[in-house]
Amino acid sequence: MFDGQFVFTQLMDFLPRREFSACVERYGGHRRGRGFSCRDQFLCLGFAQLTFRESLRDIETCLRALEPKLYHAGFRGQVSRSTLADANRAHDWRIYADFAQLLIRRARQLYAQETLAVELEQTVYALDSTTIDLCLSLFPWAKFRRRKGAIKLHTLLDLRGNIPCFVHVSHGKTHDVTVLDQLPIEPGAFYAMDRGYVDFARLRRFTAGAAYFVTRGKRNLDCTRRARRPVDKSTGLRSDQTIVLAGPKSSRLYPDPLRRVAFYDAEHQRRLVFLTNNFQLPALTIAQLYKCR
Repeated sequence: MFDGQFVFTQLMDFLPRREFSACVERYGGHRRGRGFSCRDQFLCLGFAQLTFRESLRDIETCLRALEPKLYHAGFRGQVSRSTLADANRAHDWRIYADFAQLLIRRARQLYAQETLAVELEQTVYALDSTTIDLCLSLFPWAKFRRRKGAIKLHTLLDLRGNIPCFVHVSHGKTHDVTVLDQLPIEPGAFYAMDRGYVDFARLRRFTAGAAYFVTRGKRNLDCTRRARRPVDKSTGLRSDQTIVLAGPKSSRLYPDPLRRVAFYDAEHQRRLVFLTNNFQLPALTIAQLYKCR
């Protein structure tokens, strides 16, 4: 094992220093350093992420315990809670957003040939959200419940490598489906989502953008069957149908045919119904795509 550098330093050496400096220069991050540069701030945040720190005080306590070694780990500024707080306030967040996009592109290239649970050449994304609790006294603008604050983090993952490709932070009361208005559509890609994202006007964006979605169908779906295809019930499949929406509003919002695949999950003893706008893949592959998420 190479012991000439700390493990943290070796990890940070993988990140392109020149490109990071270009992002800092682009947004003038060097103008408000006051002895604590954007590089120092990035190293602090990277350390916090890798070691599961929970607060600025927690970061300060851990790093100061290693103070004699910080120079060799790449730190040049004095690490303190107030200095890090000032840097978070003063430095432009777009520096790290641009750098993150650069790292995402590189990571996706590295994992481009990674195999999935299904044999598929196209990109497969999983879309979901998580609610992050906040202290209402510290974040009064983030009202979620009467005595609780929160925000929502909407994330689109490339399942080859589980790499986040799109992240949107919204108010805690924001409905999940609204993020589809801002989601970038990649032609030919598959998007796996739960039934919280069923909005036929928004789902039609995928069809118009030559992309495919796989989502759960709701129990009260009003539809008419146009055709059906045989399935092997020993695999768990129950039906594979072509349907059109019959509701007066839903049929207007999504007039195109849809594919409805029913599958019985023996492990959890439940029946699942999937909706998709893809008619080429086998029905079992559609069910497996949803399971990948």
